[in-house]
Amino acid sequence: MGFSVSGSAAIIFAAMFVGFGMFHSATVNGFETVSDAQEDRTDRTLVQQNTEIEIWSATWDSGAGELTVRANNTGSTELSVDDVDLLADNAYVSGYATSVDGDGATNLWLSQETLAITVTSLDSDPGRIKLVTGPGVSATRTTEVA
Repeated sequence: MGFSVSGSAAIIFAAMFVGFGMFHSATVNGFETVSDAQEDRTDRTLVQQNTEIEIWSATWDSGAGELTVRANNTGSTELSVDDVDLLADNAYVSGYATSVDGDGATNLWLSQETLAITVTSLDSDPGRIKLVTGPGVSATRTTEVA
C-alpha cells in the first residue's frame, strides 16, 4: 500500500467527519426548533386555561346612545386591555373608552379587577355583545336597555 491509498483514505474519513458534523448540527437545530414550538404551545394553552372573564353588566342607554359593558377578570391570568376585543351585534367595535377599576390610563387588567368599556359609536341597541381576550377566551351577554 502506497501513500496514495493511505492519503485517499484519510481524505475520505475527514470528509465523513465533516459531513457527520454538518448533519448532526442540522438535526440538533431542527429538534430544538420543534421542542421550542411545543413548549410555546404548552405555555399558551396554560395561559388560556387560567383565563376566565365574566360579563356582569351590558347596558344600552337609549337616551345617551351609549353602551356600557362591565366585566370581571375571574381567572388567574393578567390581561392586556389593548388585547381585549368587543363585538356588538356580530360587528367588531373599535374606538371605545376603557378603564380598570376606575383607572382609564392603565393597560393591565389583573385578576379580580373590573374592566369598564363605554361605547358611543353605536346607533342602536346591539342586543348582544361578546368580549374576547388576548388568549382567546370570550364571554357573551345580552344587553339591557336603560
